[in-house]
Amino acid sequence: MAAELVSLFLLAFGVGFSGAIIPGPMLALSIAETARRGFWAAPLLVLGHGLVEAALVTALALGLSPLLQKGPVIALIGILGGLFLGWMGLSLLRQKMEGPVLSASPSRRAFPVLGGMVVSLANPTWFLWWAAVGSTFVVWALGMGLLGLLVFYFGHILSDLSWYGLVGVLVSRGLATKIYRGLMTASGLFLLALAGYFIYSGAAFFLT
Repeated sequence: MAAELVSLFLLAFGVGFSGAIIPGPMLALSIAETARRGFWAAPLLVLGHGLVEAALVTALALGLSPLLQKGPVIALIGILGGLFLGWMGLSLLRQKMEGPVLSASPSRRAFPVLGGMVVSLANPTWFLWWAAVGSTFVVWALGMGLLGLLVFYFGHILSDLSWYGLVGVLVSRGLATKIYRGLMTASGLFLLALAGYFIYSGAAFFLT
């Protein structure tokens, strides 16, 4: 049993880390918020992200997975999420024109937590990953009981904390001041392209 739990933890961490390093809304928000608020914005974003994922893991354990795999639900998530990602992409492009505002102030720390929650819920890729991959892990973890589910969750969330913590360190130590505009431009354009893809795919489902 112990060996299986260790294997589950390592796989959850490895798969989660491979997904975390792919550019997306969380990375873009981590860069922007860390540049504005300092290092602690990154782990606070992960906290918000983790709270939403804890709720989703619980829901999947209770049988939500089949609903997330239905065509109309996926299409609707794509359209609504695509609209949010488009707004976020435009906001990042506008923000890069203003330049970074570096601050390590602990004030208004609630915003990064809320931001981590919102950007997770508005990302269609996040829902699709959990419906296709995450749900499989949840089923496997449930075979080991509640402890297995907890081991999977903490292995997964620690992968996010490791990656975005590293991003927070790099940005807060000067990376933002050197290539901030390039990062914001690339992130903004990427999110706009992702938004277009999801909106198009969702609309195509309802129109065909």
